[in-house]
Amino acid sequence: MKMLLNLQQIDRIIEMAWEDRTPFEAISYQFQISESEVIELMRKELKSSSFRLWRKRVNSGVSSKHLKKRSSEITRFRCSRQKTISLNKISKRIK
Repeated sequence: MKMLLNLQQIDRIIEMAWEDRTPFEAISYQFQISESEVIELMRKELKSSSFRLWRKRVNSGVSSKHLKKRSSEITRFRCSRQKTISLNKISKRIK
């Protein structure tokens, strides 16, 4: 990893990586880590069976983890709890 991450950052990266609608580019923008570093982090932090399930889902054609593969129909979703997340550097405004 390029930078040292604290436990809260690691948890947030894992949470974002699990979300189908959060692209790798958003994780990279927020935490300055590459897709391969996210994969490395997931491999290290998850149980092997959980990692395999995640990789299978990300590699499937249904995944929207890459902006270029993402359907134009996918819009930003704002969870009612999202305003309580203070670790995000990205603005929470609704488009």
